Amino acid sequence: MMQEELVGLGIETFKVALILSLPALLVGMFLGLAVSIFQATTQINEMTLSFIPKIVGIIIVIILTMPWMMNEMQDFTIRMFNMIPTFIQ
Repeated sequence: MMQEELVGLGIETFKVALILSLPALLVGMFLGLAVSIFQATTQINEMTLSFIPKIVGIIIVIILTMPWMMNEMQDFTIRMFNMIPTFIQ
């Protein structure tokens, strides 16, 4: 039983990490795609043109989703602390 609980805990940890990183990754991907299309149509091959919009977009998304991220991390941490007695036997 203990091994199954630990595997479940690991899976839940990866799910929380994926859910928390998904907004920033999606914004970075879509901004990168938009900048790549713009660069392909205008034939401008400037490296900072692709880097700066992605960084700014990701920072804005992280700032906007920070309260939600903190609530998710807090809920996960509380669940982990509540599970400690089940692992100590």
